[in-house]
Amino acid sequence: MSQEDPSGYPYQPYGAPYGEQAPPPYGYGYPPPRRDDGPSANAIVSLVLNLFALVGCCNLLGLPGAILAGLALSKGRTEPRTARTMVIWSWIMFGLGFVLSAGIILFLGLSGYLDD
Repeated sequence: MSQEDPSGYPYQPYGAPYGEQAPPPYGYGYPPPRRDDGPSANAIVSLVLNLFALVGCCNLLGLPGAILAGLALSKGRTEPRTARTMVIWSWIMFGLGFVLSAGIILFLGLSGYLDD
């Protein structure tokens, strides 16, 4: 059987044989999603832990930490650098409040104020 078209043009097979096809060129299809889309897991964890520290441990520095984490979640897509800085400060507030609470409990325990 001839591969010629009745009009005189030779038949051109579509694509290369199996295994000989080149990979699709760059830009084929949709681009991969950006990594900074959506809320940051770090900001969510910071928000939850700061709220837990505020409610469960009476950590007063948990309130500004939770506020900073909430603001970081809202600014995550528009201002990623500012949001990252707010999350860092939120973690600093959480850690500082934890250290101060542990220090106060240790001081009161060693001073004898918690005896009874």
